[in-house]
Amino acid sequence: MSNDQDNRENKLSDVSDIGAFSGGKLSKDQHVSASTNTTAVEVAKTGSTKDMILWLLAAVLLIAATLANQYLPGYWQPANDVWVRIGMIVALVVGALVCLALTNQGRAFKILLRDAAVELRRVTWPDKDETFQYTWQVLVVIAIVGFFIWILDNFFNWFVGIFIG
Repeated sequence: MSNDQDNRENKLSDVSDIGAFSGGKLSKDQHVSASTNTTAVEVAKTGSTKDMILWLLAAVLLIAATLANQYLPGYWQPANDVWVRIGMIVALVVGALVCLALTNQGRAFKILLRDAAVELRRVTWPDKDETFQYTWQVLVVIAIVGFFIWILDNFFNWFVGIFIG
């Protein structure tokens, strides 16, 4: 019976994965494309010249964002206003994030977030009574371990005090 239940759960998880990839609407084409979908690790390991250029551009934009507050007012008169500097820094950081999102690693991160959302839907959260019970168990264990560490600390203080004098 357990084996049958595992098979049903696997089939249900496959169907929910396909539904998550297709936005909840299933079709034959989407079923095939979802089963051949690459993982985030495979996407992240691929690289290209475009990726290297985007990574370098993102690094330059982030460095410019860190230096903008100090050096920009000396070269550009409107940057003497603090809100213009904040706007420029935000624009540089957003530009760097856009560049990073366009890389293969950025695509892999988006796949990872989508997969995490699917997994979060599968989580069974504890109810109020379970949460209360587990909280008290954790507090009791913390008190016991804390008392044990306090006893060890006092013992080692006494033991080192014997040798130091």
